[in-house]
Amino acid sequence: MNIIFMGTPEFAVPSLEILLRSHHNISGVVTVPDKPQGRGLKLSESNVKRFALSRHLKLFQPEKLTDNNFINEIKNLAPDLIVIVAFRILPKEVFTIPKFGSFNLHASLLPKYRGAAPINWALINGDNETGVTTFFLKEKVDTGNVIIQNKCPVDKDDDAGTLHDKLSKLGASTVLSTVNLIEMTNGNVPVYEQDEVLFTTAPKITKEFCKINWDNRANTVYNFIRGLSPYPAAYSFVDGKMIKIFKTAKADNSTSGSFQPGKIKVLNGKILVDCSDEMLEILSLQMEGKKRLNSKEFLNGFSFPHEASFD
Repeated sequence: MNIIFMGTPEFAVPSLEILLRSHHNISGVVTVPDKPQGRGLKLSESNVKRFALSRHLKLFQPEKLTDNNFINEIKNLAPDLIVIVAFRILPKEVFTIPKFGSFNLHASLLPKYRGAAPINWALINGDNETGVTTFFLKEKVDTGNVIIQNKCPVDKDDDAGTLHDKLSKLGASTVLSTVNLIEMTNGNVPVYEQDEVLFTTAPKITKEFCKINWDNRANTVYNFIRGLSPYPAAYSFVDGKMIKIFKTAKADNSTSGSFQPGKIKVLNGKILVDCSDEMLEILSLQMEGKKRLNSKEFLNGFSFPHEASFD
């Protein structure tokens, strides 16, 4: 199969790598243009670009996917298939070019969690199972007919980082299985429509959304924090200073008779915080302008004000 691969972040790299190791031919890789980042506005390359260059693959970085020169270059490569993993929304003029169409890998069991942040939302909502889906592209985002779905358990200690890595690996094997199936059936692969009754959204995570509401139940706060860890990270404030919180655990609540949401208690070297129904123990956190620390390291260099509370 002659394949063009499209992707951007680290999540997409295992899929590109597994295809490259297979008998299929990667005739081109499409990723986003380099972007200025940091205080010095140094141009930053995507993870997919770095990998593609290390393997000497033909690379495209179009500013606009509707650019005629770009579209003609893709047509000239005569792809059998376009494979998309964590990339931009493709115009119809592009995804209809290949002989066998274009398919996308999505990090959920569609139609659950259509949108930009399916991994985060599966954890925030406390799901104990998620997975990956490959589907043929339609003009409406994440609505195409499903080719393959593979499930993945969500462990109670998973956060967005660990689940990302699990789904990235599972996604890579699913991408290869999908390409092989399309090849074996000469494009007549069996598919099924998504059940719109099961449709839920996974909207983009904003900075404002990441502020912790300690009035929620402890289990809700626990899932919220791990669903945003390590990035973009849930946060709260103490005396006007932002503190990012990356990891918590259920605390021993036997000594607490009533709870004052956000109230901080430092007991026996542990940082405890009241939620509406129970306390959580904070295990990993970061004061603004400082590095991430475990709770013991944090308390060695910082003491909370008397009667302190998160707000």
